[in-house]
Parts: sequence; C-alpha cells; structure tokens
Amino acid sequence: MDLDPGLDALRSLGGFFVLRTLPPPHPAAAGDATGPHRLPTLAETYAGSAADGRRDALALRVATVAARTGTAEPRVAASLAQQGLAARLWSAALGCAVLYGRLPRLDPGLLRWDALAPVPDDLWLTEVRPLPGDADTVAAAVLDAHLQPLGAVLRARHGVATELLRGNAGSALAATARELDRWARLHGRTDVAERCRALTDALFTHPLLRATGARDGTAFRRRSCCLYYRVPGGGLCGDCCLTRVPGPSPRAASG
Repeated sequence: MDLDPGLDALRSLGGFFVLRTLPPPHPAAAGDATGPHRLPTLAETYAGSAADGRRDALALRVATVAARTGTAEPRVAASLAQQGLAARLWSAALGCAVLYGRLPRLDPGLLRWDALAPVPDDLWLTEVRPLPGDADTVAAAVLDAHLQPLGAVLRARHGVATELLRGNAGSALAATARELDRWARLHGRTDVAERCRALTDALFTHPLLRATGARDGTAFRRRSCCLYYRVPGGGLCGDCCLTRVPGPSPRAASG
C-alpha cells in the first residue's frame, strides 16, 4: 500500500503512533519565533542549536521531564526523555512498515520537534518521501539517524551510560512491537502480526540491540535499568532487569 500524505493508517493504532505530516492549521506569522514553522528540526536538536533563542530543545525536554517527574537528577530525566523519543520514533517507523509495507523518510532534518507538546503533536514530518519497509531501512532510520546522535549528546551532557541508552531503545522497540501485535490480533490482522514479528526479530539482531535484553514472544526483559525507580514515587518498570528497588545511593543528590 502506498504511503498517503497524512499517514492516516497510523491513526487506527492510537495516538502514540500518529505522526503529523500536514502543515499546522495556523502557520506562524512572519517573524514569529515561537510558531510551529519555527520549531527546530531534530537535526538542529542533536547539534545543540537553540530552539527559542535561549535554550536548545533537548535541554528544554530534559528540564520538562525533570519537572514533571519531580526528579532532581538530570541523568534520570535525560534517560526518560530519550526513551520517550525512542518510543515515538519506533512507533511511527514500525507502524508504517507493518501497515503500509513502506517507510517515510524520517531524516532528522525533515522532522520538527516541539519539546513541550504532548503526543502526537510533538513531531511533525515536513515531507513524506517513501522508502522500503524492510528491517535494515527501519534500523537506519531510527537507530543510525536518531538514537545514535541523540545518545552522543546525552552522554556528553549528562553522563548517561551507553548500555542504558541502548536498553531504552530495545525496551521501546519491544513495547511498540507488543502493542502492534495486540492491535493486529484484536482486529484479526494476522498479516500485520506476522510482519511485525518478522521485522522485530530482524531488528533485534542489530549490533546495537541484540544484547539489550531477553525476548520470549512479545515479552522482553532488559539487561539495564532506565532509572525510573529514582523518580520520587517511582518503582520498577515491567521489563526491568532489577527484581527490587535498590536502596538510597550517594549519587542521588549529585545527578
């Protein structure tokens, strides 16, 4: 099935899978530095370019996650912010690959990002350029084009461990695949379930993902921790490698 300009098939999967592609209904006025057309691309974000003339978008997202979760540790907020963006990218990419059999080009320069907006208004793909929907193309679109440069910035700024970030990527992929499989079975789309399983199996053979966790069907148990337990009132995620919440650490106050 050809990609339609609005990627409308994604809407049936739920809001988290939706990728906005059409121009915003109210374009920014000339000279408006805060309107949607002035949002930074993800390429600018990974390069550290300013989104509002004062703070770059990634710093704004990390600070927003910290404020919303109540954590005083930038490293924790950075991990959660990265996992959230990874989940959005996997959802759009894998959703298109299994429903259309095609993938829109998700180059960081084509994706604009609103670091303060809720899903699905956070991402806007400015052009729909079709690509093959195979695993290699999906991996290049998400891992190589986005999660690698994003991880490099977060390691440099916040000291987030490489294996933790890769674990976040694996966890987000597994969760996306699980939700797609659930939707496919609910709607009697065995073809979608089979494509999703095949793509996910192939993606987890990628060098950046193969050691991130153990899989059993759609279940996934990661080998690293995203640090959510360090959020006030937080606990362990369903796929966490830990079996109990660790005790207090001297690093808790240092970030």
